[in-house]
Amino acid sequence: MFDWNSLPRPIIALAPMSGYTDSAYRQLIKEICPRVICFTEFTSTDGLLHGNEATLRQVAFHPEKERPIIAQLFGKKPENFSKAAKILTELGVDAIDLNMGCPAKKVVSADNGSALLKNPELAIKIVKAAVAATPLPVSVKTRIGTTKFDPEFFFKFVKDIEAAGAKLLTVHGRTAKQMYSGTSDWDPIYEVKKILKIPVIGNGDIKNGQDAVQKLGNLDGVMVGRGSFGNPWIFLEIAAAFDKKPFVPPTQRDKLNLIKRHLDLSCEFKGEKWGTLEMRKHIVFYIRGFPGASNFRQKLVLAESLEEINKILEECL
Repeated sequence: MFDWNSLPRPIIALAPMSGYTDSAYRQLIKEICPRVICFTEFTSTDGLLHGNEATLRQVAFHPEKERPIIAQLFGKKPENFSKAAKILTELGVDAIDLNMGCPAKKVVSADNGSALLKNPELAIKIVKAAVAATPLPVSVKTRIGTTKFDPEFFFKFVKDIEAAGAKLLTVHGRTAKQMYSGTSDWDPIYEVKKILKIPVIGNGDIKNGQDAVQKLGNLDGVMVGRGSFGNPWIFLEIAAAFDKKPFVPPTQRDKLNLIKRHLDLSCEFKGEKWGTLEMRKHIVFYIRGFPGASNFRQKLVLAESLEEINKILEECL
């Protein structure tokens, strides 16, 4: 069985991001850097319980290419987390993560995500419910606060999460109010590591290998989300930095080949029509910095077939 404590250190993880970290993206990341631990998209407990097709697709994975796979859940009802944890266990995931940090307004307004920081008693009930429902390791991802970092409150909160049975904690160094603005503060995360026995991963503002090395400190690993958009090689760069090995940046040809590979994986997973549409948001990031990027971006976001996109990509060289 998967165990966070048995992983080589430092841990390198791909953050759970709705609309981005689908099976195709995770497979791509694992091909580039097999060491990466991948989290699924941000997945609704309610959607899972209703057998929603789109929700089930969010936790679909390739058993031979993505393991260990960590499925992330969000919601607000302990009993639904319990039922969802059982469903995920049957689906064969390796571990379950509970989202208590998403700052999106539509999520918070429904008392999900980072809103749980305002209701710590409910948050702990949710952890206990998930832990009791599955033999798999249950972890939690959160932020350093809602509107501000309150050390007394936050340190008690994470201790209670550990006591409730969580096997790992990931902390994003921003408050929910900050969303993704300003600078991520990692000092509270280092303090969390000092008071907990379970592994702790830091998240926020890692844009290259040097950032990862500088921010690691006493933590067990780092998690990268938006920093991987258009640059999935960041994980290879981070691994090289941790191992004190050289990193050779990809050439433009390397980038184009990778976009094509991502396209293929996306179409395999979602079919050509939907797969190519889903790739538009990724391609916008991929071609940043390319000569004539603005012109190619306009063409690519209108392309509707794999053949058409590949033809436009070849023109980028």
